[in-house]
Amino acid sequence: MTHKAFQQLADIYTTMDKAWDMTASQYGFQCKGCEDNCCTSLFFHHTFVEKAFLIHGFEQLAPDIKKEVRTKAMIYYQKTFPDGQMPTSQKLMCPLNQDGRCLVYGYRPMICRLHGLPHELHKPGSAPFKGPGCPAGKFNEAPYIPFDRTPFYKGMATVEMKFRQRTGKTEKIKETVAQMILF
Repeated sequence: MTHKAFQQLADIYTTMDKAWDMTASQYGFQCKGCEDNCCTSLFFHHTFVEKAFLIHGFEQLAPDIKKEVRTKAMIYYQKTFPDGQMPTSQKLMCPLNQDGRCLVYGYRPMICRLHGLPHELHKPGSAPFKGPGCPAGKFNEAPYIPFDRTPFYKGMATVEMKFRQRTGKTEKIKETVAQMILF
């Protein structure tokens, strides 16, 4: 059941990664980590298929690494959601980041893949949304190179819909990577 969804997701990710790499190269941008590291951003993920894929990658880690990641995830969760309050960004490192590298790089969610570049998103009935990209890229000093995230979101929505139908998931999801690992 999940194998087909995972393959469809991996195909979207491959296309996404190629588009990101091509646009980044046109800007001459290389993500080298910085003070405003996206791995310290408070990102919420909204698809069950991505959660399942991330957990699939996590389960392939060695037991001692998984234990260490779970400990980091609990600390992240407790600091980000103190006493069940609204989340606040503490600029904590993602629990899956070890020595500046993602332990499940091939399984990382869409927002982790797309972050950093100036982009646009076209929602029906709305003016295009344009995001500026990360400050480290100094993109405001260069002409905008189109990077439309819309096809990726549409593809993800299709895969998610089919995954939900197969798994019976009907509720919404809004979780950090730490929450995905813990719950």
